[in-house]
Amino acid sequence: MRIITANLNGIRSAERKGFFPWLARQKADVVCIQETKAQVDQLSAPVFSPKAFDCYYHDAEKKGYSGTALYTRHKARKIIRGLGVPEVDREGRYLEAQYGNLSVVSLYLPSGTSGEERQNYKYWMMDLFLPHLEKLKKQKREVIICGDWNIAHTNADIRNWKGNKKNSGFLPEERAWLTHLFDNTGYVDAFRELPQKEHEYTWWSQRGNARANNVGWRIDYQITTPGLRGKVTKTRVYRDKMFSDHAPLIIDYDFDLVL
Repeated sequence: MRIITANLNGIRSAERKGFFPWLARQKADVVCIQETKAQVDQLSAPVFSPKAFDCYYHDAEKKGYSGTALYTRHKARKIIRGLGVPEVDREGRYLEAQYGNLSVVSLYLPSGTSGEERQNYKYWMMDLFLPHLEKLKKQKREVIICGDWNIAHTNADIRNWKGNKKNSGFLPEERAWLTHLFDNTGYVDAFRELPQKEHEYTWWSQRGNARANNVGWRIDYQITTPGLRGKVTKTRVYRDKMFSDHAPLIIDYDFDLVL
């Protein structure tokens, strides 16, 4: 089973950069997209509904902002748009597909980089989301939460960790929240299930030649319930072509999807 997650920082922009021809060659079972930055009525062109997939969108109310999408090659039993919390759902941050033995979520956690108000909103959503993750873990199906979590977990997940200790995305409280999710709640960072080379990142600032110099952050994850521990067979961060300031994260699992 192959799952791809990609923050496209504008799905229409990524389309112009060749994202969809690339995607057609990837043989993915499920594709999770964040930051579509479009309303569904702006995506009527056939390219935004690839023939191999059932395609679902969860838009933000604000035009040109946030939004998630989920493409599935297999018929889902149920699609859930949002957490049932208006402050989250109007920003289109959570989209879930349920199958017989698996749920796959496209998640876009807030960024706090624009100031204290949005950082507080980020903390608020983290506090809200943790009980939801605990609830998901108790279900009979396994869960993979894919997306832009906007947190680099450890020093290995950020090139300039010394200079970012006081910056949103690498704050002690944010990192401790992920540590709790892994160590106490039992969720698994799928990328770290296999040995990795140094300096594997998924996002780079658009300033200062950060991408060319690989001064990046790993903030895009596939995080799974404990039952998928040991099931990761291959990981890849695709950097050959640039569709956005993020790179797609591709992970293969030794897992038979039951519909």
